[in-house]
Formats: sequence, C-alpha cells, structure tokens
Amino acid sequence: MMKKIIYIFIGCLLLTSCSGMLDIESHSAVSPGSVTPQDLSALRMGMYNKVQNSPTRESYITFDILGGDLTQSTGNAKDLINSVLSSLNSIVSSSWNGYYNALYQVNNVLSIVESLPESELRNLIIGEAHYFRAYIYHALVTRWGGVPIQKVNTMEKPFRDSEEAVWSFIEEELQTALAFLGTSSSYYYVSRDAALALKARVMLERGNLTEAATLAEGLITDGKYKLDSFDKIFRGKSNTEVIFSFQCLAEESNITISTLFYTYAHPNHGSYVYRPTNEVMNMYDDKDKRKEVSIINVGSEPCINKYPSGQTGTDPVVMSRLAEMYLISAEAQGFPKGLGRLNDLRKERGLESVDPKDKDEFLQCVLDERRKELLAEGFRYYDLIRTNTAKTTLGLKDYQHVLPIPGKEMISNPNLEPNPGY
Repeated sequence: MMKKIIYIFIGCLLLTSCSGMLDIESHSAVSPGSVTPQDLSALRMGMYNKVQNSPTRESYITFDILGGDLTQSTGNAKDLINSVLSSLNSIVSSSWNGYYNALYQVNNVLSIVESLPESELRNLIIGEAHYFRAYIYHALVTRWGGVPIQKVNTMEKPFRDSEEAVWSFIEEELQTALAFLGTSSSYYYVSRDAALALKARVMLERGNLTEAATLAEGLITDGKYKLDSFDKIFRGKSNTEVIFSFQCLAEESNITISTLFYTYAHPNHGSYVYRPTNEVMNMYDDKDKRKEVSIINVGSEPCINKYPSGQTGTDPVVMSRLAEMYLISAEAQGFPKGLGRLNDLRKERGLESVDPKDKDEFLQCVLDERRKELLAEGFRYYDLIRTNTAKTTLGLKDYQHVLPIPGKEMISNPNLEPNPGY
C-alpha cells in the first residue's frame, strides 16, 4: 500500500515540548513549496500513516481501559482506571501528543493541496483531510472536553476552546468532507459513507437524535452494506459490514493492539498487558455468534480475541461498521420504535429478542448490546459518560468524566488550563 511516504515538516509539534531545535526545517522531508501534483499520492499515504500511527496503539482501546472492561494483574478494573486518569500517565500524554501530531500533518496536507491545481485526486485528499480533522477532534473532545482548535499550524501557545466550539467544528469539518468525498476503492480508504457514519455517531452523542437516526438508517437501507460475521470483520477478510477501517499493514504500522491482549502461551504470543474482567468473560450467551471471536481462554487466562496477530503482525482496526449504525438507529429512535433495530442486530448475532418495559430498560438493553458488540473497539467509557451512567456503573467521581490535561503540556503551554479536579 505504501511505497513512498512524504512527511511534510514534522519538526516541533504544536503543544508538545521540544528542546535542542537548531533548525525548524526537516532534513528528511520534502518542503511544502516543492510538492507537485505528481507527489499527491505519496502525500496522501503519509497523511493516512500519520493519522493511523501517531496516537499510539492504546489510544484505540482507551475507552475500554477506562470503561471497566479491562484490568491488569490486580484483577480490579477500578485500579486501572484510577492509574490511567492521572496527568502523568503515559497513555494520556502519548494520546494527546499523538492526536495533535496527526493534526499537524493533516493541516500541512490541506495547506499544500489547496494551493495545487484542481484535480480529482486533489479534491479527494481535501475531503479525506477534513474527515481526519473531524475524527481527530472527536477523539480529543470525547477525552478532554474543550481543547485548542487549530485550523492552521502555528508556533503560538493557544488557549483551550470551549467544548461546544469543538463539537461545532467537528460538524463543520464533516460537512466540508461530505462535499468532496464519494465512493472509495475499498473500505481501507475514507469514503463519503465513512463521513456519514462518523456524523451519525456525533449526532447521537450531541443529542440530535432525529438526524442521528436518519443518517444511520440511510447507511442501513442503501444496500451497500450488510451485517456480516465477526470472523470476517476481525480477521481481515472481505466483508459487507465495514464502512471504514485502518488496514495497518505490518511494514508500516505500529498499531500492534493484539500483543497487549494475548498471553505468551497463545500461538501468536503476546505481552498480556490487559485482560478482560470476569464480567466481560461471562456476558456472552453461548448462542452469541460474537463470543468466539470476542473472547478466548488461553490456558486458564482470559483474553480479548478480536485482534488475532499477537506479536506476529498487525490487524485491521475498524473505525466504523454497520452494526454501530443499527445501535445508533435503535438508541436515537428510542423506546419503543427503536426496539426493532436492536432486535434485528440481536437476531443476526444468534440471539432472541429482548422486550424492555420502558425507556430506562430499553436504554440499558442498548448499552448492554453496545458493550458486547463493540468490545475492545473504543466505545464503553464514553457510552457511560454521555448517558450519565458512569458514576453508578464505574463509581467515577465527577471530575473523572474527562481525562486530565497532560502535566508536561501545561508546563510547556501555561495557557492550557487543567480540567477541574486534577
């Protein structure tokens, strides 16, 4: 996939501490003024690579770590949550730096391609870049709340924008992306449908339920996608369910999520940093078609099984797929109308219908189904935050409903105010 990658002036990243910088121009990159239309494909692949890899592998499962579904050697999920929710924790700092590093590259790409002559590829890259900016800021706002909005790269020390301003910016970016994007050659590239899927997620999280349901239903009913087996979705096989996924080819990717989940006794080996809780291991019905691919016992040790490569390679990381759209539609339509979509998904996964008696029972059914369907895909913590159930489910304190701003960043940039309570 990637024969040549152009990194445009990566240098000293906004908001990230740097020292000993004698030159601000990179000696191993093409300068922005030297890029020609012939370089567009390489520029595009460099952007994909940076967005995929910079936030680091644990950014993809942070919400599973914080959502109480994973634990470490203590066996207590709350110990892990409290450990991660520290301004000095490496997951917090590497994710913050990684998302802004990726943003730096995306902003560079936009500034370059917008100055080049119009072409089909140039317009596609513009659409992909705006999608990636929406994706990056969605990751930032759901973790830290209000953060600095950077439409262009700068050496200034910015202040934090409000959470509302960030959400509005995400919506604007998605609208711009939709104007440029069309179909893609495969689900390993951003398409218009990928932008629609992310917008449906954003609308649900923002409480714009009518639009969330409309967007999700559009993807469910347009005929291009169909619910498929977990074996295909999470084993890199051709399938009808994935809308957008990072391919994570071994030679270009450091997103080795699987090694964090398997023990060394697994045939593909692993470092076994995180293990599913007993509750997770017992939450799947034996008839549930998701069970075998989602969890596994290696000897006597419970493991997440969605990412099968272990230490032998890397696995695709799904960004959006049709099952999420079923769950968005169900939740957004509410009780009782959304019950049909919830049970459609359950039937496809080999389960009987549920019959909640009121809206509260219905919401709990949706959250339970999201937990089983989207395990280890980065949803659980924010699902509990946005539905105001994190305190009762996880025992979180009010200030733990957002992550701490990394301590190093606040030292580097005094304009960054900490999140209250940290």
